[in-house]
Amino acid sequence: MAILVDETTKLVVQGMTGRSGTFYTDQAIRYGTAVVGGVRPGKGGTKHLGLPVFDSCADAVRETGANASLVMVPAHHAAAAMVDAIEAGLGVVVCVTERVPQHDMTRVKAALAGSDTVLIGPNSQGILTPQACKIGVMPTRDARPGPVGIASRSASLTSEVLAQLSRADLGQSTTVGVGGDAIHGIGFVDCLKRFRDDAQTKAVVLIGEIGGREEEDAAAYLASLDYGKPVVALVVGRNAPRERRMGHAGTLSIFGAETAAEKIERLRAAGAVISAHTDDVVPQVSRALGG
Repeated sequence: MAILVDETTKLVVQGMTGRSGTFYTDQAIRYGTAVVGGVRPGKGGTKHLGLPVFDSCADAVRETGANASLVMVPAHHAAAAMVDAIEAGLGVVVCVTERVPQHDMTRVKAALAGSDTVLIGPNSQGILTPQACKIGVMPTRDARPGPVGIASRSASLTSEVLAQLSRADLGQSTTVGVGGDAIHGIGFVDCLKRFRDDAQTKAVVLIGEIGGREEEDAAAYLASLDYGKPVVALVVGRNAPRERRMGHAGTLSIFGAETAAEKIERLRAAGAVISAHTDDVVPQVSRALGG
């Protein structure tokens, strides 16, 4: 089992005919993801990489039975692409595009309300269920199937933690990059809920940072129930200056926002095992799983 995507996922790529779209579609196909077509308004009826191209997600769903989308279009068109995918009823939509205007994202959030679509991103590394399905730009070389679910706000730290887990024979059920923007789709709490219900996942790793409220919300959720599985949390940015944006948009720490240390203490009080550094994650997961 896994969460959100698996070998049954049928993927369409919005922006497949562009340079990045071509590259990452080819990578997904080579990995074994069932890519069934692409979407590019005005190019419907053509083919690219041997796959049909459609004018809209609705056309793609009707012709191929697609149930997931990868959005790889420029920032000024990304919101329209996400809304197109949501209105077509796609179950999972992954947007890797960076710098999507926040005003545009309010339209996307309105489209999500009342829908069954799960949005991952924008500014996301994507989602990966090892040896089953890759959607996005997440490296796959070190990924292995196993019992550890990962939800992360940091692409680079995800790659490092995943590689260390695999070297210790601790594979992953699913890895989710929740995205680095302030306004985004799926967050830590929804990931935690899905991992809790997933029989394959025996432990969860959360990779957080300054800015936003993902860590605080996760702590409140964990404190509200007996989660039943170990959660190991790594929160970076302990030495970041206040009221500065460190890296991507979601790390803006405004006046009154909680520091990394405060986020850590909330998670610790909620029962999470705290990793001070990336090298601590694997030993703590191993001990939590009885290794």
